[in-house]
Amino acid sequence: MTRTRVILAAGLGLIWGQLAPAQQSAAQQAKSKTPDHAASYYYYSLSHLYTELAGAYNNRSEYLNQAIDNLRLAIKADPGARFLADELSDLYIQGGRLKEGVSEAEAALRENPDDLNARRLLGRIYMRLIGDPQQGRVNDNMLQRATEQYLKITEKDPQDTEAWLTLGRLYKISQNSVESEKAFQKALALDPDNEDALTGLALVYSDLGDARKASELLKRVSDKSPNLRTFMALAGSYEQMKEYALAAATLRKALEMAPENPDLKRALAQSLLYSDQFDESLKLYKELIGEDSKDVQSWLRISQIYREQKNWEEARKAINEAKKLEPDNLEIVFNEVGIYEAEGKLAEAVAGMKNVLDSTAKKSYSASEKANRAILLERLGLLQRGNEDYTGAVATFRELGALDEKNGPRAEAQVIDTLRQGKEFTKALEESEAARKKYPNERIIILVRGSLLADMGRVNDAAAEVRQLLGKKETDRETYLTLAQFYEKSKNWAEMGKALDEAARLSTTQDEKEPIHFMRGALYEKQKNFERSEAEFRKVLEMNPKSASALNYLGYMLADRNVRLNEALDMIKKAVDQEPDNGAFLDSLGWVYYRLGRLDESVDYLKRAIQRSGKDPTVNDHLGDAYLKQGNLKDAIEQWEISLRLWNALPSPEIDAAEIAKIQKKLETGRVRQAKEQPLRKNQQ
Repeated sequence: MTRTRVILAAGLGLIWGQLAPAQQSAAQQAKSKTPDHAASYYYYSLSHLYTELAGAYNNRSEYLNQAIDNLRLAIKADPGARFLADELSDLYIQGGRLKEGVSEAEAALRENPDDLNARRLLGRIYMRLIGDPQQGRVNDNMLQRATEQYLKITEKDPQDTEAWLTLGRLYKISQNSVESEKAFQKALALDPDNEDALTGLALVYSDLGDARKASELLKRVSDKSPNLRTFMALAGSYEQMKEYALAAATLRKALEMAPENPDLKRALAQSLLYSDQFDESLKLYKELIGEDSKDVQSWLRISQIYREQKNWEEARKAINEAKKLEPDNLEIVFNEVGIYEAEGKLAEAVAGMKNVLDSTAKKSYSASEKANRAILLERLGLLQRGNEDYTGAVATFRELGALDEKNGPRAEAQVIDTLRQGKEFTKALEESEAARKKYPNERIIILVRGSLLADMGRVNDAAAEVRQLLGKKETDRETYLTLAQFYEKSKNWAEMGKALDEAARLSTTQDEKEPIHFMRGALYEKQKNFERSEAEFRKVLEMNPKSASALNYLGYMLADRNVRLNEALDMIKKAVDQEPDNGAFLDSLGWVYYRLGRLDESVDYLKRAIQRSGKDPTVNDHLGDAYLKQGNLKDAIEQWEISLRLWNALPSPEIDAAEIAKIQKKLETGRVRQAKEQPLRKNQQ
């Protein structure tokens, strides 16, 4: 006999001798309904011994039967010991006897519907049969049955903290955030410091997009019981809020607990990168490279940091190291192209993307190769369009559609949008009509066709087509935002406001609310309600202090009104620092320098804006004003003439008659002045 068998046999011998009095105690308990803790513990211990025997003999049925029978006796002796039902369900699960467990529990409930231990047993077994929510495999029937059992348990025993916790988890799996929140709140009312309840509730708030509430709860957990799990969850919550500096501070604490953990070090380096703590981030990534020179992601992030620091040479060195390790990694390819883009070298970016496509071209492609090539083709088309090579972009998007028929709707939409941006409205309209017939129910086709119609001044037609998309909860918010953009083009402020109100009603997270505040700010600015406009942009900046678009818009609005110019300058500089080649931002910077009387800087930035923005008549108008103030009348007149030509080339909805009239008046005044000055110059000569 083995040592294990001897020990187990000896233990059973001792128990055998005490069996009769314990059984008698259980019988007395059944009559008096007074819990007999000693008897319960006895049967519980006996069950454990049989469980060990079952484990030693490969789940032999007679030992499992004895373990189950004794655990039932333990429950009868002390029905209030809730954990015993959990242990019993584990035994049924261990022995693969789930149906038997369900049958016995259901029989017990038919005899006594208030038998909470039977409900706990049923609930636990049903939970085992739910599936794997992490993998998206959920048995909805089992989920509903488990939920029903725990609802009954909490109704009969509202002080059962564990039942409330389980109910909260079940509602979370079924994506019922309202009831899940209520259940976790009930658990916290019973046990305010319960870590599982705090964490569960934090996850509910995280799902709802309320990262701030989630982080507050997780911080309570980490302050009370600091551990890696809570620190990682708290850092994730901060990242959701885009509070990357707080995420980094939290991850530092986690790294102190596990200093040799490369995943933690990598997570900290990334949070430092996102919070613009580039030097610290770079140091960590270099440490990771020192530990593993084949760490592709670290090479990639090092390149991105150098790109942010405008150290193009080092950025290329790092990306080349990454390419050596994974030459076909799309993220690496995109980053390499991104370096050229950041330098403002769009032609080189286009050439680089073409080289990748040419070098990987084949007669036929596997499904995964098609997917990768589609990403590259779309990226190339967007680069060509950004470089105003509309013909090349159209050809590339058509190649995207020919690659795989499932790319058809997206490729067609890009062709239409490219023709629209190239001001080829007739061709774009023909293309959109053909696409609408070919893909009548494709959302992307309907949206891009709507944008085209709105640009052509047919805003009512555009709105009518896009309104057909309403009625789908998951996309209605985006549809209302699109409608708001259409109405903005036609200066229909009332309808724009209504569309934004509807979008706001459907927005729950900060990320969803941010663009609505931005568009409301633009709406109020167009209505000359500058106070309300500024308030909306301030809301955007509260949510996202680095919003370059909000910083630029608010700064330009102040500069254009010639008020608080130093504040305007500070905001616009921050926007330009983030996007140094953005033509609109460069124009704003040039304009605020003009207002401040810093004319040389004004002219310099306005020239750069023209190089980057291409065909924006406002920029040429601004440059004309700056030249005039410098005393350069000839160049001022030339810029106003260009501005007028650009205004007149715009589609009718974008034409601003009042602005054109102002420029026309400046031009006429300038020409008169020039005519008067020319004879004087001749006489002086």
